[in-house]
Amino acid sequence: MSATADHAEERTNPAARLGFQPGQVVQEIGYDDDVDQELREAIEGAVEGELVDEDYEDVADAVVLWFRDDDGDLTDALVDATTYIEEGGAILLLTPKTGRSGYVEASDISEAATTAGLTAAKSVSVGKDWSGSRLATPKAAKSKR
Repeated sequence: MSATADHAEERTNPAARLGFQPGQVVQEIGYDDDVDQELREAIEGAVEGELVDEDYEDVADAVVLWFRDDDGDLTDALVDATTYIEEGGAILLLTPKTGRSGYVEASDISEAATTAGLTAAKSVSVGKDWSGSRLATPKAAKSKR
């Protein structure tokens, strides 16, 4: 692919925009029948493999966390998710968009991420019903400077 084609894919493929790379192990937490199947397939395509589930017994390179307002405490969910990833790994927090059932306020996401020791690296619309926030551990955030 040419550089132009790579940039075009990043604009159209949310998984590419979020930084998923071939060979990464991505653990999925919070899967339910309301998740965005196209996004899941795009992530699997980007990493060239299937997402692993909550029962995966090793550390992953990244975590995809589907979270809705009624799923419990977001800070706890983020702290738990950090235990599943390699140092410097990222958590893609996916929440329903404004006006959708289960919507989570941006201020709640920011507060929970900060309390969990994470830094919001990037936010992106990832589908018609879901928004994504790419969260990184402070070490990962510092290494990109």
